[in-house]
Amino acid sequence: MKKYQLQKQQACFDNFKIDYQNELNKEQLDVVLNGEGPCLVLAGAGSGKTRTLVYRVAYLIEKGINPKNILLVTFTNKAAKEMLNRVEFLLKCQPKGLWGGTFHHIGNIILRRYAKVLGYNNKFTILDQEDAKTLLKAVMGELNLNYKDKYFPKADIIQNVISFSLNSQKPISQVIEGKYNYLDPKLIPIIETINKAYQKKKLKTNVMDFDDLLINWLKLLKKNKTIKNKLASQFKYILVDEYQDTNRIQAEIIYELGSMHKNILVVGDDCQSIYSFRAADINNILDFPKKLKKTKVFKIETNYRSSPEILDLANNSIANNFNQYPKALNTIIEHKQKPALVALRDSEQQAQFIAQRILELQDEGVSLDDMAILFRSSFQVMELELELNKRNIPYQMRGGMKFFEQAHIKDIVAYLKIINNWQDELSWKRVLLLYEGIGPANAQMIWQEISKLKTLKSAVEQLSRIPASVKVIRSLEKLNQLFKFLLEQNQDFIATAIKQILKADYQDYLKTNFENAKDRLEDLNQLANFALQYEKLEDFLSDVTLSEGFKGETVEQYQAGSSEILILSTIHQAKGLEWKYLFVIGLVEGQFPHYKIYDHPEEIEEERRLFYVAVTRAKDELYLTYPIISFSFSTGQNINKPSSFLQELDDQLFEPWQVNEENEVEYDNDDEQQLVEGEFLQTVHYDDL
Repeated sequence: MKKYQLQKQQACFDNFKIDYQNELNKEQLDVVLNGEGPCLVLAGAGSGKTRTLVYRVAYLIEKGINPKNILLVTFTNKAAKEMLNRVEFLLKCQPKGLWGGTFHHIGNIILRRYAKVLGYNNKFTILDQEDAKTLLKAVMGELNLNYKDKYFPKADIIQNVISFSLNSQKPISQVIEGKYNYLDPKLIPIIETINKAYQKKKLKTNVMDFDDLLINWLKLLKKNKTIKNKLASQFKYILVDEYQDTNRIQAEIIYELGSMHKNILVVGDDCQSIYSFRAADINNILDFPKKLKKTKVFKIETNYRSSPEILDLANNSIANNFNQYPKALNTIIEHKQKPALVALRDSEQQAQFIAQRILELQDEGVSLDDMAILFRSSFQVMELELELNKRNIPYQMRGGMKFFEQAHIKDIVAYLKIINNWQDELSWKRVLLLYEGIGPANAQMIWQEISKLKTLKSAVEQLSRIPASVKVIRSLEKLNQLFKFLLEQNQDFIATAIKQILKADYQDYLKTNFENAKDRLEDLNQLANFALQYEKLEDFLSDVTLSEGFKGETVEQYQAGSSEILILSTIHQAKGLEWKYLFVIGLVEGQFPHYKIYDHPEEIEEERRLFYVAVTRAKDELYLTYPIISFSFSTGQNINKPSSFLQELDDQLFEPWQVNEENEVEYDNDDEQQLVEGEFLQTVHYDDL
C-alpha cells in the first residue's frame, strides 16, 4: 500500500510584519491603523477600497486578534473569496476561523446552528429561485385561486412583490402602489393572503428561500437575547464592503451583531448607490453616523483608475446631488484628452460613429478588451448591435440578452414573420402559445389545420372555424381579428403592426408575465419607432435575423485566433469594472435620465449617481454621445433635448466633436444652427435641421 503524507498547513508567524507604510497611501493607512469603534469609510471610485479592507483584516490578525472574532461581509461570493485569498497572501499563512462571505452565506451558517429557536429543523432545505416559485405555485393552487386566468399575475411577479416587500420592509400594498402600480389594486389582499400561506408552508415543510436567510437571521437576533449576545460577543470586529448597497434588514443585522463591541467598519460610496430597485437603501450609509455615536468618518479620494479630465467631469456632475457626503476624487494618473461630447444626427449615425471609432482605435493597437459601450436601457443599442454585426465587430452583452434575442422582442417579431411567410411553423406556435387556453398540444393541432391551406388570408379565416374549447375559440377569434386588421394596413405598416399587436393583447400579457413590464413595453415602443425607417417587411426581418444570428459566432470568425471582444453593458452591470476607452450613449432627456423621474422627481439623484458610475468606469478616453433626432410613431420626427446631466456640466470639461458624413456640405459659422438648452450649447451641421 502506498502511503501519502498531508503537510500541516502553515501557521501565522509572530515575527512576520507587513510594511503598511510603504504599501498603502496616507488615506488607506489611516483607516487600517485607526479603524477602532464605529467607522464609516467613504471610498471613491477606483480608490482601492478592497485593498484597504484586506489590509485592515491583516492588521487585526497581526495585532493578535483571533480570526474567529472577525467578520468580513461582502456582496458576492467572488469578492469574499478574493478578499480571503488576499489576506492569506499578505499574512503568508491561513487565518483559520476567519468569518468571511455574503450576508446570505453567513446567515445560512448561523441559522444551521440555531434554526430550532425559530421552529425549523437545522437540516432545513434552501430553495433556489425556481424551487421557491414552484412552492409558491403550489400554495396558490391550495388556496383555489384562479391563478391560471390570463390577467392574474404569474408566480414570478408575485414572488418578486413578496421579496421586495420583505427586503425593503414595506407592506405589500405600498410596494404594489409604487413599484408595481400597473397591477390592479384589487390584487393587494389576494397577494397578502398568498404571502401568509407561503410563509406558513415554508415553516411547515422546513424550507427557506434566499430572503429567509436574512429575515430569519434578524428575527433570531431580535427574538433571543442569549444568542444575540453570544454572537455580538464573538464578533469583536465587523467589516462590511459596499455598504451603500445594503437593504434595511442587512443594516439592522450589522447593528445587532455590533451592539457589544461597536467595532463596525463599513466601506462604501454614497455616490455609487444605484440599486434601489433591489431594495438597497442609501439612507443606510447616509445615516450611519446618526445611528452610531462617535462614528469616525474616513475619506479615500485618491483614484488610481481615471485621468484627471475624466474625474473633473465626474466631480462636476455629482456635485449637483444634495443628499451626499461632499468629496472630490483626485488622481495620480497623468493628463489625457478631455472627454468628448458627440452630438449625432440620429441613433443610426450614433451607431456608425461608435463602430468607426472602435475600428480606428483597433488600428492604433487598442484591444477590443479595453473598450466598452454603456447604456441606460436595452432599446438604446438596437441600431448599434446591427452596425457592429455588419462590420463584423465581435461583442458580448452584459446585463441581459442581446436586444433582438429577448423574449418580448421575439414574440412581436413572430407575428411579423407570419405575415411575411405564413408557412413559418415556429412563429405560428410561438404566437399561439401567448393566448389563453392554448398549450403545446392545442398549438400543434391548430397549426396542422392552418398548414393545409394555401394563403395567409385563408389561414387567418380558418382560425375562427377550428373546433376547440370555448376559451381557445375566444383566443382564436381575437387572433383572427388582429391579423385581419394587420393585413389591411399599408402606410408605416411595420410600426402600425407592432402598435396594434400591443394594443390588442400583448400589453396585458407583459403586465402579467414580466416583473419589468414597463421597461419591456418601452422596448417595444422603441422597436416600433425603429421600424419607421423600413419600407419593406423583409428588410426589417433580415436585419433582425442578422442580429439574432450572430450569438457569439463572430468571435470565432473574427481574425482567426483572436479572443478579443467588445463589451456592451447596462450601467448597473458595469459597476466595479473599468475600461481604457469608454462610450456612454443615448444621453437625451427621457432616456438618461430615465423618464420615470417625471412621475418621481426624487429619483433624479439616483439617476445622476448612475451617470457618475458610468463615467468613472473610464480610464483614458471617454465619449459621451447622443442622437439629435429621434423618430416616434405617434409624433413623427423629434428633436431631442440633451440630457440634463450634460447641460449642467461646465462646458470647459469636455470637447465637442463635430461629426460630418462623407460628401456632407459644411456651413460657415454664420450659417450654423445651434441647439441651446439653458446654458448648454452644441453646434450641429446637418442639412435636415
